[in-house]
Amino acid sequence: MITRAFAMIAGMTGAVGLSQFPEYSQQYTQRLGGAVDELSAVVAQFDRDAAGVGLDRGEALRQLATGGEFGAARAESMRQTIARQQRLAGDLAALDGAGPFMRARLAGHLGDPDIAARAWQAFRPALPVSFEGVTYAAAGFGAGWLALALVAGLARRMLRRRPRVVRG
Repeated sequence: MITRAFAMIAGMTGAVGLSQFPEYSQQYTQRLGGAVDELSAVVAQFDRDAAGVGLDRGEALRQLATGGEFGAARAESMRQTIARQQRLAGDLAALDGAGPFMRARLAGHLGDPDIAARAWQAFRPALPVSFEGVTYAAAGFGAGWLALALVAGLARRMLRRRPRVVRG
């Protein structure tokens, strides 16, 4: 009886938690799009500045890096900005147009810590009433129930006393 109650609690916890994924992943994707737009603008301006003096991006970064301590630091931060823009643009391309079920499959593209932190900070859990939210809630309930039932079953087997055989 107690095991069933705990399994029900675990199931409900899973349902509540997983039902929030569709909305959170949508908010993350929107923030990802904004970050890609801003980083793309910074990179495009750098490329225009470089082209304005007859340089490509690589040569502009090399020249900037030889411009003293500040230039070297600025060249490195620009390299990091370019790399982040490319990585996030790839994530956005993978997620673009993906529905909530496909976003779960592509969850590896939801991993930028800065964007995730800002999306989580603005996220407000809500009772899901969409088909996707209810489906995720059902899956979460099943996963929570099953996980606790498996752990309880293993614990029962381990704790079950075996009759002692007295040999005489």
